[in-house]
Amino acid sequence: MYCLELAGEEADESLAALEAERAAATAVERVAPGLATARGVRLGRVPTLAYTHHVSELLGRTDADVESAVALLSAASFDREGSVAVRGRDVRSSSGVSASAAERALGGVLVDRGFEVDLDDPDHVLRALFADDTCLLGWEAAASVRDFGSRAPTDRPFFQPGSMDPLDARAYVNLAAGPDLPDATVVDPMCGTGGILIEAGLVGARGVGNDAQSKMARGARENLTAYLPDAEWDVVRGDATSLPLCDDAADAVVFDAPYGRQSKIARHELSDLVGGALAEAARVAPAAVLIADRPWDAEAEDAGWTVDARFERRVHRSLDRHVHVLSRT
Repeated sequence: MYCLELAGEEADESLAALEAERAAATAVERVAPGLATARGVRLGRVPTLAYTHHVSELLGRTDADVESAVALLSAASFDREGSVAVRGRDVRSSSGVSASAAERALGGVLVDRGFEVDLDDPDHVLRALFADDTCLLGWEAAASVRDFGSRAPTDRPFFQPGSMDPLDARAYVNLAAGPDLPDATVVDPMCGTGGILIEAGLVGARGVGNDAQSKMARGARENLTAYLPDAEWDVVRGDATSLPLCDDAADAVVFDAPYGRQSKIARHELSDLVGGALAEAARVAPAAVLIADRPWDAEAEDAGWTVDARFERRVHRSLDRHVHVLSRT
């Protein structure tokens, strides 16, 4: 068993758990604020997750107090030697437990069992996670790479307002293509500046982009060249309702649809554009994630999709994003 430390706010937890299950873990179950367990984990995929910080081999679960954690660790059996550090967390300040007091007490148990404490470069890290009324103890096994700030949309060679944050783009790629990564082909039929394709390429997928505007297609190519110089990708100018791709050419489709304040886009009414793009997506891939400013469940079902999940995510006071996780019917 493993324990997962979920990133983001409380409202992100369902999305975070599903991302982890699609891309890296099996049988993910949320057990406390910011914490989940999993029966199995592809540890090599954990660095690519957006909404999971750390994954640890679970030692056990107990009540959220230092005494219970000490008792659990004292009774646990494990075959490890060398140096150790203890990292304690009061997840989202939900338990009231002092992380530093937990670190000292648990470190004392490990010293008594023959470990040497090394806070800078330990052989093993014990994570003591306190959330609400639950404590999980585990040996750290993997962590995600938190380098999303290095790819801020405003820092790219080509930028347009409204570009998606890299953290979210990564999560949506994992939600759509996770089971097939890293050997997946991901299509974005409305690729804009290429943010989704960049994240797809960085997790090992081949990205294929399409945009109705020549300027955007050129800009996406410029950004992909900068961030994925050694990866395989393609970007074309075209109509999202008539993609130049063969049936089942891809493993997943991910796209951020135009928002309702734009009444006509590339000769299409918005509903026709989104419905047509969904139909094309179902033709070329068995899985998709659609991001939009409203629910498009009915249109997705009419296009041949099953809506496995839909998450509402607040962007600002006047905009919520609806994240539709789709599988082909």
